[in-house]
Amino acid sequence: MVKKACLVLFLSLLAASCVTIPPPPPSFYFENLPQSLTTAMTLDERILAEEAWNYIRQGRGDKAERSLSRLGPESPLYYVGWGYISFLREDLTTAEAYFKSALSDFPDLSLAHTGLAQIYERTGQEDKAFNELREVLKINPEHPWARTEYEVLRTKKTEEAISEALAAFSRGDSEKAKEAYLKALHYAPGSAAVHQALAEIYKKEKKISNVLVHLKAAVASEPGDKKLLENYAATLSEAGQYERSLEVYEKLLELDSANKTIQGRVENLKSRLGIYELPSRYSEIALSDAVTREGMAALVAVKLKDILTEPAPQPPIIVDISASWASKFILKVTALGFLDVYSNHTFQPRKSITRGEMADLIFRIIKRLESQGHRFIRQIPMERIQIADVTPEHLYYMPIIQVLSYQVMELYPDKGFRPDLTLSGPEAIRIMDILLALVR
Repeated sequence: MVKKACLVLFLSLLAASCVTIPPPPPSFYFENLPQSLTTAMTLDERILAEEAWNYIRQGRGDKAERSLSRLGPESPLYYVGWGYISFLREDLTTAEAYFKSALSDFPDLSLAHTGLAQIYERTGQEDKAFNELREVLKINPEHPWARTEYEVLRTKKTEEAISEALAAFSRGDSEKAKEAYLKALHYAPGSAAVHQALAEIYKKEKKISNVLVHLKAAVASEPGDKKLLENYAATLSEAGQYERSLEVYEKLLELDSANKTIQGRVENLKSRLGIYELPSRYSEIALSDAVTREGMAALVAVKLKDILTEPAPQPPIIVDISASWASKFILKVTALGFLDVYSNHTFQPRKSITRGEMADLIFRIIKRLESQGHRFIRQIPMERIQIADVTPEHLYYMPIIQVLSYQVMELYPDKGFRPDLTLSGPEAIRIMDILLALVR
């Protein structure tokens, strides 16, 4: 009986020894074959590729080798498959070489990038792993495994770099702090906090252009941050970029319309830039048969706002423009001496402008611009100009001769100038545009 029992036990052990223990599955992330590759294969190639992939997933590298060898090195899956077989065998150096070989022929093969990312994670080369994960996400932004790994590694490396920057800054080593913050931006290029930290360092170094670069990037990441927008707008103004500063302040005003401080800064910048909120009446100038003095004042102020860089003197006392839609324009042009105020301190805003008065106005503008360094070239010598209806004794004879010599205004076919004729809106606009063309 004992002999029989021993015999049974012996046979059981012998049978057990003949059972093949399956290899362990891969300890790494291994994704399915991409449809973009398999659809371009023949049926035989697809069968071999799927066989190789199933064997790798089962941890059976030897079986996968046979399928890959039959698939051949011309297949985009050949080298990447050998890379994962080497990965199964923990031969990371060989696996890395295979993945790189695959990428040399097929740089957008995410299978190879995920393989390299995992090798670099295993070997502690986190910077390289991060770069490979980023390549995977460029190819497939919704890649679930790569997205998770990328975010975890990005957060870790960003926090490490910021901690390094803060430590360097506390030691007074601004260069090391900048270097660490820039490293943080490699991992998190859209970090508003990091951009603001760099802006503060550059501000202390008085490197205003660098400050603006990082504040602009910070605002792009956090467009609704009012404190950040205000800092950016103020820095732009400090750098002399008034138009851009005004744009940012106006955006800030959209977010905080009741902010009196921001309202004041917007108005100051508009005044500095010579920007006016044009009244609806301004558009009527182009349609008028006879342009008025108030319309002419508005036209001159708006047309010359980018040219007259010097601040205007104190305007004269005027008693009849409070109800005029162009009152602020009138104050500007009378302060500059382009249009006169009458002796009784009236401007008579609704009085029509004559051609003689227009010539006088243009001549005054030319003299002002010449004093600022602009040069005007006469097209016709003054002594050759003959006017049929204007004698040297005429009030506007000299201004008329001058504007004719510059050809800003012209004589009629009968050689008359008609100085008392009222000027239409379109004609006034045309004359101002001719003058502007000479300046530019």
